[in-house]
Amino acid sequence: MDKKASLTLPDGKTLEFPVMSGTIGPEVVDIRTLYGKSGYFTYDPGFLSTASCNSTITYIDGDAGVLLYRGYPIEQLAQQCDFLEVCYLLLNGDLPDAAEKAEFVNTVIRHTMVHEQISRFFTGFRRDAHPMATMVGVVGALSAFYHDALDINSAEHRKISAFRLIAKLPTITSMAYKYSVGQPFMYPRNGLSYTANFMRMMFAVPAEDYKPNDVLVRALDRIFILHADHEQNASTSTVRLAGSSGANPYACISAGIACLWGPAHGGANEACLQMLEEIGDVSKVGEFIRKAKDKNSGVRLMGFGHRVYKNHDPRAKLMRETCHEVLDELGLANDRLFKLAIALEKIALEDDYFVSRKLYPNVDFYSGIVQRALGIPVSMFTCIFALARTVGWIAQWQEMISDREYKIGRPRQLYRGAARREVVPIGQR
Repeated sequence: MDKKASLTLPDGKTLEFPVMSGTIGPEVVDIRTLYGKSGYFTYDPGFLSTASCNSTITYIDGDAGVLLYRGYPIEQLAQQCDFLEVCYLLLNGDLPDAAEKAEFVNTVIRHTMVHEQISRFFTGFRRDAHPMATMVGVVGALSAFYHDALDINSAEHRKISAFRLIAKLPTITSMAYKYSVGQPFMYPRNGLSYTANFMRMMFAVPAEDYKPNDVLVRALDRIFILHADHEQNASTSTVRLAGSSGANPYACISAGIACLWGPAHGGANEACLQMLEEIGDVSKVGEFIRKAKDKNSGVRLMGFGHRVYKNHDPRAKLMRETCHEVLDELGLANDRLFKLAIALEKIALEDDYFVSRKLYPNVDFYSGIVQRALGIPVSMFTCIFALARTVGWIAQWQEMISDREYKIGRPRQLYRGAARREVVPIGQR
């Protein structure tokens, strides 16, 4: 028997609405007919209790600390797959077999070059522009260079655009970095893996050879996997909302990058590193912890706890292991900030104040340290995030376009401005 939910209005009238069930997770009340039946809207700032779509891509259980991509636990994917396998999974619904992976990788690798005029496009930006500002502009401009496949109603055009975005984001991200430091752009090499190719474009210079370190490549690849998608977060919802208007995919991804740039969304690992720099020394950790527990001090313990994960962040353990692997490989086990981070982690995990509130380290606490060790500057942290998240945005965008129920986004509002009034001529006011 179909479930129904009842709503009693102030006038005593009772309405019934269907209750919809997903594969797993909370059931939802379908209120699409609410306004038509009653003249009422719902009020949900931040959409914290509103399912804006149905999706088959990513599932999060924040209370249990679960993150699934297409049903697969993030822990298994990060340990047993590489990033392009995860890309294939997010886009197609299943992990590839050997032949499917080989074809997919081959297609991506052969789309990594960008139109040569894009190189000159960068010169329109100031050298000291933030790399994220550059990425918003360049990615948004891709539709002017690749306008041969912009029919969003064509499955083939959507596929071509998806490959182009996944393949070209590493090239564009590395170009944004190279431009900001005044170094020449490095062209991609088809003989390297996706992540090794990106690291070469980031760190190589024409004057000498660059040999990717397998441990470091795997660490960055894992960062990409852990950040590939995260359900209906602010930037993903932005991509979907932009896409609901029929905007081209490059404009939609540019909108997602712009949203991710907001410090409340994509700047967490940067804030963690800044916090460690401000603490400065292991001897000052105790004092910092005391301030963090004082609500009136204005001091916050960054990188602990998560808005979604109310228990533990399933990505954090993997990132912690990666952090140790990278620092051991580079001989940085005694690095000042790493030792400081370990001391802070130990105290926070043993202090009843943080334990009782389940403020455990999240993925951002460790990822900033790893990226710093890899030689990635703080200004590029959110760019790396955007590169990784692009595949999730594309998968979500494609799903929305293919959904027969999708409509242009149009949130409602609770209006509290002036009621209707008449304009008085200026001389009579």
